[in-house]
Amino acid sequence: MTTKQKQTVSLVLGSGGARGLAHIGVIHWLEENGFKIESISGCSIGAIIGGVYAAGKLDDFEDWVLAITKVDIFTLLDVSWKRNGLVKGDKIINSLTELVGDVMIEDLPIKYTAVAADIINEKEVWMNSGRLFDAIRASMSLPLFFTPFKYKGIDLIDGGVLNPVPIAPAFNDETDFTIAINLGGKRDSTKINTIERHSINKSSSPLAKKIAEFIENLKGSTADQTSEEWSAYDIVNLAFDAMQSTIARQKLASYPADHVIEIASNACGLLEFDLASEMIELGYKKAQESLGQIPNKKE
Repeated sequence: MTTKQKQTVSLVLGSGGARGLAHIGVIHWLEENGFKIESISGCSIGAIIGGVYAAGKLDDFEDWVLAITKVDIFTLLDVSWKRNGLVKGDKIINSLTELVGDVMIEDLPIKYTAVAADIINEKEVWMNSGRLFDAIRASMSLPLFFTPFKYKGIDLIDGGVLNPVPIAPAFNDETDFTIAINLGGKRDSTKINTIERHSINKSSSPLAKKIAEFIENLKGSTADQTSEEWSAYDIVNLAFDAMQSTIARQKLASYPADHVIEIASNACGLLEFDLASEMIELGYKKAQESLGQIPNKKE
């Protein structure tokens, strides 16, 4: 009598702000369809969700992120107003640590790597040991928004700056498939574009206002603007998305995964965490479309 075993997966979770909540939907689909995640590598939001999942707390995190979208997320941000970043990030990390626990990466039941960027030496830094939330805080340090995080004496920023879909840490995994989630996929023309979304929400979003004010203050002086011009927040948001999308395409062409799930780069804005439910549902749907034909058992 033969024994059927689950197909094993190395999961690569890309960066892309609130779009990364789609990772939760993908993970739910994999679990419900009998796949076993044995390895996770991620950067930025991918490092957060991957770390929380590896620690066995994804359901708690999902409940948390859905709940906080009902209040102003600005209360979770500890504004620093320093020139190297708008937010220190301590409140978010402390909240997540309270939710998950102060976990060591070595103690996780799943292989885990968070990827950050050493921008001075222009290289990736892979963090696969030490405190989980130190690695996550380093990996999520979005330039201008979060202040850099000093890790083992090195100032690190968001890993998506150099590698938005970090497949390389999975190269030596002995799993059946490598599945990568790219949050910088081809734009979906049926969706409201990023600028239109922010134009609609700008008056009611203190976070967007603070970011725009912060960036404008960095310039020292500002040119006259009309209501038709983009805000500094729009420009930074779109520029970072464009950069990440381009790098992701190059990385995936050079180091293709067995399967790639594409989330449109305009599925939601970088900070639109109020769309958590929609993004989780989108991730589940895209996983079904991309992976539905893979047999989930092996003899």
